[in-house]
Amino acid sequence: MSKIKIKKAVIAAAGFGTRFLPQTKAMPKEMLPLINKPIIQYVVEELVSVGVEDIIIVTGYTKRAIEDHFDRPVEGLVINLKQAGDKKLGLVNEVQEISELANFIYIRQKGIYGSATPVLNSEHLLGDEPFYYTWSDDFFVSKPIRFAQMLEAYNTYKAPIISTIEAKEEADYLKYGFCSGKEVAKNVLLIDKIVEKPGIKNAPSSMATVSGFILTKKILKYFHTQQRLVPEGGEFYATDALNLALEDNQKMYALKIENGKYYDVGNILDYHKTVIDFALKRDDIGPELIKYLKTKILL
Repeated sequence: MSKIKIKKAVIAAAGFGTRFLPQTKAMPKEMLPLINKPIIQYVVEELVSVGVEDIIIVTGYTKRAIEDHFDRPVEGLVINLKQAGDKKLGLVNEVQEISELANFIYIRQKGIYGSATPVLNSEHLLGDEPFYYTWSDDFFVSKPIRFAQMLEAYNTYKAPIISTIEAKEEADYLKYGFCSGKEVAKNVLLIDKIVEKPGIKNAPSSMATVSGFILTKKILKYFHTQQRLVPEGGEFYATDALNLALEDNQKMYALKIENGKYYDVGNILDYHKTVIDFALKRDDIGPELIKYLKTKILL
């Protein structure tokens, strides 16, 4: 059987970024820089690298900067860069290529607060194809990249795939969903249960569901069912909808991402840790940063 290439992705990007206020009062948290690129661009580039062509970004009313970033550069910027001569010619190409990474579609989020709402907001654009669903403020750095690992698993099992990590801190059990199931291959579980933010005592395992899914048209009916079950003032979790599918004997698999590191840049401390990690990897600024850090740290 031929392998499927997934061409569509949904990125949830409607949060207010309250942990970063007042910085995020007017600037989306997804546009916070990791060195010289906004966070969301790393996610987009990873999706594009595995063959995604259409990227649906579900935003809020404060997110216009995301749309501007992935649009063509304004003429004034291009003129300014070209006037600088050869030393900035590469930047001209780089900013122009951003708009050509993919076909970008923007939707304003509407409906109940929660991680499942962006999926239903995008449903009319997804057709019958499987699609990636991911977030704009967390990602993996891994080899192969996590979406490639997920795609390989999808082509093996032909069922929804959830990326996971093994929780290491007690606080993780109040941040993520957790799943359990039968191990069917190295780092692959056939899921039997998912619990959202259970706390360490109630977690079904140490496998945290983070960063992304591959979902199918078939699974979306459970999102609609769960939407009707959410109590007034409650949160509409994607994991609750997936649990309904599990109860209906639908198969889905948890994939532990190999050979990489998970970055959750949705909080201030982890954001700055990520910036340091990325800076240290760069030949142009890494060595000098190490020298500087040594002057600040008592060893």
